[in-house]
Amino acid sequence: MTTTTTAPTTDVVAYTVEDGIAWVKFNRPEKRNAMSPTLNRRMMEVLDELEFRDDVGVLVLTGEGTAWTAGMDLKEYFRETEKDGLKGVRKSQRESYGWWRRLRWYQKATIAMVNGWCFGGGYGPLFACDLAFCADEAKFGLSEINWGILPGGGATKVAVELMPFRQAMYHAMLGEPIDGRKAAAWGLVNESLPLADLKGRVTEVAKILLEKNPVTLKATKDAVRRVGVMTYDEAEDYLVRAQEAANSYDNDGRKEGIRQFIDEKSYKPGLGAYDKSKARA
Repeated sequence: MTTTTTAPTTDVVAYTVEDGIAWVKFNRPEKRNAMSPTLNRRMMEVLDELEFRDDVGVLVLTGEGTAWTAGMDLKEYFRETEKDGLKGVRKSQRESYGWWRRLRWYQKATIAMVNGWCFGGGYGPLFACDLAFCADEAKFGLSEINWGILPGGGATKVAVELMPFRQAMYHAMLGEPIDGRKAAAWGLVNESLPLADLKGRVTEVAKILLEKNPVTLKATKDAVRRVGVMTYDEAEDYLVRAQEAANSYDNDGRKEGIRQFIDEKSYKPGLGAYDKSKARA
């Protein structure tokens, strides 16, 4: 196994690259990985550094210590930026919402590996990741109601987008934390499992994603996000155009997949991916 460490562990965002997987960490464990303006700026830099690296196919976002992220750092994100008035507030919003938006449309497949606390502002990057897995021991919460604000920064939208209406309303209005099992049952994550098994499961899923055609994978994840707000006819037209655009970048890949299925009968699309490394005969 080749491991490349490319960010210092003392940084507020740390990462390693191992066998095609970039393991990116919120790295403020003493603050339960609360997102500060400094962390938000650094996260955008890290996303830039990793997005088009040839040795990265999947990005996993997790947290150092006992938290994924406890949301926004109330002192640094709110109090210290508000002292600069509207200018400071808008700047801090651009920096945080900016990397969440970047992650939402990232070139590589992304997985949230929620190892602990995920509160408030943490719902932004949670939703931005394509897939999400959590520990049974993790805690999720929209606690904003408890200190006098509404779940902003997109958090209310995330709750409504991912959860049924009644659960979203309960979650936002009561401010009660839920554990990983309930988060999975309510749709916040794909799966919940014991913390000891979490990284193994995420690694398993990441390796499956690495086998897929990367051009098609990017087009597919974008399509799933786009079509939800479209009518059927709009979605049908969009998907036709998206497939044509994907083919323009990697038509040989599509043809190779069809060749291996029809001519070689070497794989079944419903059960796995074609062999990308196999040279065309």
